[in-house]
Amino acid sequence: MTRWLLALAAIAPLTQGCSGNRESARDARPAMPRADAAIAWNELLYRAAEAEDGLLTLKGLRTASMLHGAVHDALATLDGRYRPLLRLEAVPLAHPLAAAAQAAHDVVADQYPDRREQWADELAAWLDRVPPGPARESGVALGRVAAAAHLAAREGDDWNAEVEYAWQPMAPGVYAELREQSGTPEGFVFGAGWARARPFVLDGLGAFRSPAPPPIESAEYARAFEEVKRVGRFESAFRSADETHLALWWKEFVESSHNRLARDLASARGLDLVTATRLFALLNMSIYDTYVSVFDNKFLYNHWRPYTAIRWADHDGNPATESDPEWDTTCRHTYPFPSYPSAHGAACAAAMTVLAESFGSDRPFDMTIEEVDRAGPFSEKLRMEPPTRSFPDFAAAARECALSRILLGIHFRYDSEEGTRLGTAIGEYVVAHAMTPR
Repeated sequence: MTRWLLALAAIAPLTQGCSGNRESARDARPAMPRADAAIAWNELLYRAAEAEDGLLTLKGLRTASMLHGAVHDALATLDGRYRPLLRLEAVPLAHPLAAAAQAAHDVVADQYPDRREQWADELAAWLDRVPPGPARESGVALGRVAAAAHLAAREGDDWNAEVEYAWQPMAPGVYAELREQSGTPEGFVFGAGWARARPFVLDGLGAFRSPAPPPIESAEYARAFEEVKRVGRFESAFRSADETHLALWWKEFVESSHNRLARDLASARGLDLVTATRLFALLNMSIYDTYVSVFDNKFLYNHWRPYTAIRWADHDGNPATESDPEWDTTCRHTYPFPSYPSAHGAACAAAMTVLAESFGSDRPFDMTIEEVDRAGPFSEKLRMEPPTRSFPDFAAAARECALSRILLGIHFRYDSEEGTRLGTAIGEYVVAHAMTPR
């Protein structure tokens, strides 16, 4: 809060003498530029985030949410189409490109200080496009205010909280050690602290509580068990070539693949800076909030993975399941955290819901993913041939994304279906409650 107040004090002199006729001020307002700056900062940030931790923490996604949220709010004081996340003092004559570049710079420089020189060079390149004078100075000051406000608002949000996981005795349906499948140290569980993180838009997690997975003794569980056992096994004879392709193709983390898709679509549609910035803010906040909700559900239900279930089926109490001690997944890898619901499927659905709101629910599109991890994170890369898949609409892409986890052998169908339902609900909530049209 102190940084915010200091920034407001710094900008106050720049707003003096600008209280004349409102129509005259509006007429003198610099034109809103195209989306290029939003696209460039988004791409640079994700390159830095992937280089630092492979997107295995919430840091890059959180930073992207703050970056685009700060830029959005700076621009909201200049363009009245959308409501801000945080209220800032209006600076009608500030140049939008200067404000956007400065806000983006200040957020990434705060979060990735080791790259300060790179961020400074990028900022200078964008400011060079703005004529010197009061509009540029006001824009720079406005960007600083917006960045400081959003950084301050996320202090103490527990994005990197550490939570000790309590292992439970082996029993039907209970998540079990996966170190031989995940390649992680004994006793390691990923993401237990993610449920502690404060969402950007969701007002608590209770409204997004998933129903319990089906009982292990049920017929529904047996059907899901048999399906993943058949189509999700290594070198399965029940999986077509296209199904194998889509299973692998969707492996890239959602925040990486869907931000790239958003950049491509924003550029192709010629979005302006305000519209593109809002798109990126909604996209990243919806993915972030979905991860928080999903991991809250995962560690509540602590549900086992197919790898454990299929190898241990003789002890599950369901006469319709049969064990296979040699069974393995498509990539011979499973992520080391509970199964239900699917985080990947949920994040895809949330992201695609935002994209549908921005570009139209019935829009056909192509999406390109050139390479993925052959197994788990940091394994060798696998080139995708072909690298592009086509979809009739965003909802169809979300469904295929969720299906891919069954075909990989790492999720049951009910994991994926609930992930799609939950992610869609969160995406719809974010769109309805954040940066809404005036």
